[in-house]
Amino acid sequence: MRTLKYSEAINEALYQVMQAHPNVLMLGPGVNSPWYMGNTTKALFDNYGPLRVIDTPISESCVTGVGLGAALGGYRPIVAHARMDFMYYAFDQICNQIANYTYMFGGNVSVPLTIRGIINRGGEQAAQHSQALQSMFMHIPGLKVVMPGTPYDAKGMLVSAVLENNPVIYIDDRWLYDMEGEVPEDLYEVSLDKANIVRNGSDLTLVSYSYMLAEAVKATEALATRNINVELVDLRSISPIDKKTLMESVSKTGRLVIADGTWKTGGVSSEIAAITATECFGELKAPVGRVTLPDAPAPSSRVLEEIYYPTFKNIIAEAERILSL
Repeated sequence: MRTLKYSEAINEALYQVMQAHPNVLMLGPGVNSPWYMGNTTKALFDNYGPLRVIDTPISESCVTGVGLGAALGGYRPIVAHARMDFMYYAFDQICNQIANYTYMFGGNVSVPLTIRGIINRGGEQAAQHSQALQSMFMHIPGLKVVMPGTPYDAKGMLVSAVLENNPVIYIDDRWLYDMEGEVPEDLYEVSLDKANIVRNGSDLTLVSYSYMLAEAVKATEALATRNINVELVDLRSISPIDKKTLMESVSKTGRLVIADGTWKTGGVSSEIAAITATECFGELKAPVGRVTLPDAPAPSSRVLEEIYYPTFKNIIAEAERILSL
């Protein structure tokens, strides 16, 4: 076990899984470009060559379709979308084709395809380069959608996604790339459908994932100094959602706050709130609290960005509000 950055953990996962499995390919615009991919694909092209690390033209629909064809042909491709915003162009391939293939062929065909979507928040990039679209994909049957929030999970869940026989949307957030954590040197897998209890508590359940998990950790630590005992749950996967872990925690604490890095309406927090209201309404001592992005496009002004993106301070305020009810 040693310390790696989140981005380095992704790079190591890609390097090791490609080394262990010769049928793993990676393709997408700029897959060997530090400008596009940061250091997450460092040295892959040099080690595995242009037949396995394929820098494609910018054509999201076409590239995703090629990934589908490769998966049907016996490969385990990873299709990389360096800016998740432009995955809109690939929605037909992902939602009409990739998600439905196994079902339409009666389970006789598998689609071992990993689609890596990268969120580029902030930095005054504005509305067309800052979007978190995860809730759109979690609505589609046939897709698994995972969003690791730690370097350990970033590596292990990427390996699991590549070795999974069904299509996986693996979403990483550039705001996490410099986060450091302990990561094993060996190839390992992390479950694609199991939440993680980061911290046990009894006063309130705080649910989060991806970059908001780091903010949730800060909030939990700050609330502990005020004698508020928070149970922190990292979803890891948003489709499927680990309902058992979630409901057991809410049943224990009776209060729930969700910290979600996407829009409020129709988002991940909406689904978690609905699950909670449906499956353990009787255990709730207060309404469900939510900390999300406002229902508005991302601004290009740095001053407005500081208001637009929630932080641990927003989580603390919402937790204290729910506890006061």
